[in-house]
Amino acid sequence: MEDVRELADIPAIEVISRAAVMLMSSAAEKLGLAGDPAEQTVDLDEARRLITALAGLITASVEYLGPHAGPFREGLQSLQRAFREASAYPDEPGKGPGEKLTGPVF
Repeated sequence: MEDVRELADIPAIEVISRAAVMLMSSAAEKLGLAGDPAEQTVDLDEARRLITALAGLITASVEYLGPHAGPFREGLQSLQRAFREASAYPDEPGKGPGEKLTGPVF
């Protein structure tokens, strides 16, 4: 029998961190940065949504993330830069996914 934790027993920071990791992983997949290169498909519309959601989560949760805030912000910025590089017509600085929440990423 599997040991399943009750959601009420999981600390909020763990739920926030798991959600952030899921958003990061999914955005990386949509940008073609993960998995088998031969099977990668880029979906910038979906990546934009995921990166923006990640930016909102990190921005709203930064005070609770403690020492993890820096690595999450760095991961978000890496995804924002990768999005800009993958775009045929990159957004203006400050107009990219999540940049309304994080500020321009160059």
